[in-house]
Amino acid sequence: MKQVISAVSVIVPDYDAAISFYVDRLGFDLIEDTPQSPTRRWVLVAPPNSRETRLLLAKADGPEQANHIGNQTGGRVFLFLSTDDFNRDHRRYLAAGVQFLEEPRQEPYGTVAVFSDPFGNKWDLIEPAVR
Repeated sequence: MKQVISAVSVIVPDYDAAISFYVDRLGFDLIEDTPQSPTRRWVLVAPPNSRETRLLLAKADGPEQANHIGNQTGGRVFLFLSTDDFNRDHRRYLAAGVQFLEEPRQEPYGTVAVFSDPFGNKWDLIEPAVR
């Protein structure tokens, strides 16, 4: 039996603002944007050439969910974006206005820097070390 995590929900304040960041700035693919009701959509995005895990951009439904926007992990890094070329993607993201919270650093597991989406979610951009 094979199982995969097909999607991870990211609570956002607005569908279009989230699509703009993830698609226009990070270069993710818009996999699906299907209306479900007048106020709810099924929006999936994924990094280019990603075949399994997607992000479900879920608009906050009420104040309780809105309170968790940007803090779904209690302030820790939430998502990890692996790349085959850290320098290329770091330069491209900086040019697109992505906010990095630190300078790139070398760790035993690879080259990494933390960035934030406009909603406060922390991400690691990481090029894994060759083993």
